[in-house]
Amino acid sequence: MIPFELARPRSLKEAIALLDPEDPDIRPVGGGTAVMLMMKAGVLRPTRLVSLRDVEPEYAQVRPGANGELVIGGLTRLATLEHSPLVKEGWPLLARTLRTLSNVRVRNVATIGGNLGHADPHMDMPPVLSALGARVTISGPNGERTVPVEQLCTGYYETVLARDELISRVTVPPQAGRPAAYMKVTTRAAHDWPALGIAVVLDMQGAAIGRASVIVGAATDRPTRLTEAETLLRGASPDDAILRDAGEAGAAQLDIVGDAHGSASYKKQLLKVYLGRAVRTALDAASARGAQLKGHAE
Repeated sequence: MIPFELARPRSLKEAIALLDPEDPDIRPVGGGTAVMLMMKAGVLRPTRLVSLRDVEPEYAQVRPGANGELVIGGLTRLATLEHSPLVKEGWPLLARTLRTLSNVRVRNVATIGGNLGHADPHMDMPPVLSALGARVTISGPNGERTVPVEQLCTGYYETVLARDELISRVTVPPQAGRPAAYMKVTTRAAHDWPALGIAVVLDMQGAAIGRASVIVGAATDRPTRLTEAETLLRGASPDDAILRDAGEAGAAQLDIVGDAHGSASYKKQLLKVYLGRAVRTALDAASARGAQLKGHAE
């Protein structure tokens, strides 16, 4: 291994100052799970790693924000999110997804900011947070800016982040009882990289879908909104015919990418089937949660 400098700043401002917008061999490190794998593979040979572990603890906290939002510090570990009572109560989609994200060893060290900033298209959090309408606060030498999670990734391992910018916060609007589900298809264990991931969040008007947010991951080079499927679902009663049509429309919209986890034609077929299943799962989960809350009240 080529020697490199390990910097341990005590503040976010100091960490940003240690980064270089012109030098790709200087990298920030949160949990380090992706960086270590890249170094072992010889893909990354850093001259400096900027550890974020010692910056202000506020960036590793989960707290309620304005208007019922969830505010997640960029250095919050995934395991902290997974076990947060606040997340379990108000954002059950996040809590359910985190239980099958990677494995417990990774979740104990990986951070939400690093997870999103790595921009691997097979990640679970980007489509889930995109469907929930989350946004990231990006901090850099010129201050802060806010970007929807849906617009953060621009391609394979590429984001709108400059090399001297960091994700300091993630803000998630209230799930507020909206039916939601994330389904992923893997060839092995549930925590393995998916061939397809699909996140669905529904706003209901009685028994009909008032509005649907449908985001697909793993089949494309970035989380992608299925606008054609959303249009078909809007105002519809979720019967078998409309769910089948929505799946067909979603598959037709995408330029699906084949990889080691599945061919393009295989992923297209998965999408046709799993979009409808995700909607059904969301509705079933909401019904079960409603019955559980009613039981507690009684």
